[in-house]
Amino acid sequence: MDEIVFVTHNKGKIAAAQEALKGVNFTVFEYDLEEPRSDDIKYISKYKVEEAYKLVNKPCISMDSGFWIDELNGFPRAFVNFALDTIGVEGILKLMEGKENRACRFTECLSYYDGENLYQFDGCHEGFLAEAMLGTDRDKKWSDIWYVYIPYGYEKTLSQMTDEERNTRKRLKSVSSLSEFAKWYKERK
Repeated sequence: MDEIVFVTHNKGKIAAAQEALKGVNFTVFEYDLEEPRSDDIKYISKYKVEEAYKLVNKPCISMDSGFWIDELNGFPRAFVNFALDTIGVEGILKLMEGKENRACRFTECLSYYDGENLYQFDGCHEGFLAEAMLGTDRDKKWSDIWYVYIPYGYEKTLSQMTDEERNTRKRLKSVSSLSEFAKWYKERK
């Protein structure tokens, strides 16, 4: 199989890729790609993977994600990093004070580009927003949202779960773009 390069600086995404892409020949090029201002994670992922290809000149993948809170009309959406940099998790929890509907979801898009063809794989992980920050810091987290995100069917935030619990949990109402890509890639080779 051809080597695939995952261009990212996010340690959590790298750890998730190492788990999901077992059996796929991939390397990591740690680089902070420019992210266009858009509310469309598919567009952002496409833009980033095309930029990544220009850097490494090899088949590569890039991933982008958003976080949607139903009660807040989807806020912060694809602007999760901006929301975390400005109001932080504490600000998000403040906006949710007294709200009963705590449904939320991570959405994600993984883009694969080989220099000619672009393929995109969507993922979604349904859950609920905790009422406070819970858990401990982990090198495998994708963002600070892990302190308040409770996967559907569980009563713990991702940051409260052990690595084993997170890796073996039932993926109720959950689709991983990394897993979808890995399955597709292995079938076509």
